[in-house]
Amino acid sequence: MAAAEVRMTEGPIAKQLISFAVPLLLGNLFQQLYNTADALIVGNLLGNSALAAVTGTGTLVFLLVGFFGGISMGAGVVVSRFFGSRETEKMRAAIHTNIAFGLAAGGFLTVVGMLFTPQVLRWMGTPEGVMPQAAAYIRTYFAGSVGLVMYNQCQGIMQAVGDSRHPLYYLVTSSVTNVALDILLIAGLGMGVEGAALATILSQFVSVALCLRRLMGIPSEYQVRWREVRFDGEMTRLILQYGLPSGLQNSVIALANVVVQSNINAFGEMAMAGCGAYSKVEGFAFLPITSFTAAITTFVGQNLGAGELQRTRKGARFGIVCSVALAELIGALLYWLAPLLIGAFTQEPEGIAFGVLKIRTCAPFFCLLALTHCLAAVMRGAGRAVIPMVSMLSFWCIVRVGILTVAVPIYHSIAVVNWVYPITWALSSVFLAVYYYRADWLTAPGIRRGALVRH
Repeated sequence: MAAAEVRMTEGPIAKQLISFAVPLLLGNLFQQLYNTADALIVGNLLGNSALAAVTGTGTLVFLLVGFFGGISMGAGVVVSRFFGSRETEKMRAAIHTNIAFGLAAGGFLTVVGMLFTPQVLRWMGTPEGVMPQAAAYIRTYFAGSVGLVMYNQCQGIMQAVGDSRHPLYYLVTSSVTNVALDILLIAGLGMGVEGAALATILSQFVSVALCLRRLMGIPSEYQVRWREVRFDGEMTRLILQYGLPSGLQNSVIALANVVVQSNINAFGEMAMAGCGAYSKVEGFAFLPITSFTAAITTFVGQNLGAGELQRTRKGARFGIVCSVALAELIGALLYWLAPLLIGAFTQEPEGIAFGVLKIRTCAPFFCLLALTHCLAAVMRGAGRAVIPMVSMLSFWCIVRVGILTVAVPIYHSIAVVNWVYPITWALSSVFLAVYYYRADWLTAPGIRRGALVRH
């Protein structure tokens, strides 16, 4: 067994989850530095219009990348289950199918992202003063789609076998590269927002190169060999079975967030800059929670693959309690530090006011967002990705868009846009909690050693 991999089917539960989550947290922290470095440097060197172009296009990026990110989650569940059950040949077929899928998806995103970006930005109601820079940023960004997708695929393989340390090392390297390139291309060469996007994708390719060197060079049962990279029919079916619900969920939520962003855009450039700054702050603040949820999914997948039902339940409970408590603590800190945090991105008083208002509306309810993500992570690890998909599509999409459609024309206040998040977080949390605590789904007949759930 390679030294970095961890079988989470044995040993102290709390220690394993925390030791797995901490490198993920540090890695996610450095990954968040990609876009945050762009925003800080762009906002301070190029002004608020450029900041709005960079931060206001995040929903579009997630719309296109989120679907394939969801498929990658499904691949991680399949790999972790076969790793836990020690079915090496099936695990290898899943890994190499995942690599093949990543290459194909990256090429597809490059074409679609570069061709359709201007039209989607117009649908979002992007202000004319922001449009040229937003289109230039996004087109440059999607030119490197293969790097964006392949890093997620490679990182997912490592995490599925319990290795959260090497992705951390590679993200540290690429994040430092990203910041250095931002300064060189924007401040040194005067490239504008295109330089910010180029710095990000070049740094992402550094991560991919390091990941592939590791996966191809390590003498282990999950070693990647290019001659084995192909679409295996059975593994493709399983990956789509467990990943398609998450992919569809991500895409439809992203569409709903495009609607939300269009409502923010209607309040002008300062609203875009302030709310965009909030999104960067939230991205950092929620990293401990996303790290725990990734650890929970891997833990559940491996332990159900090994048939360890009671251990699975204990680990899920521990992860949920820790995540919810931590989220509320982080929310309290953000509420207190809001003006300082938003002020790091923009010096305009109006932009700061928009960002502070959003923090002080959403941060007190971070516990609900954490609960939703943790319950969804448990269900995905168990192969029940359809349940969180139904919840989030219902509440984060249909209800969220419905509230905005009815309430914004009546009140015409940015507060309506802000409050739609806590309301829909609460609804999805209640739905998933009822399912989790009432349904005896972990002891369903389809879950047994070496088996994947079929439903």
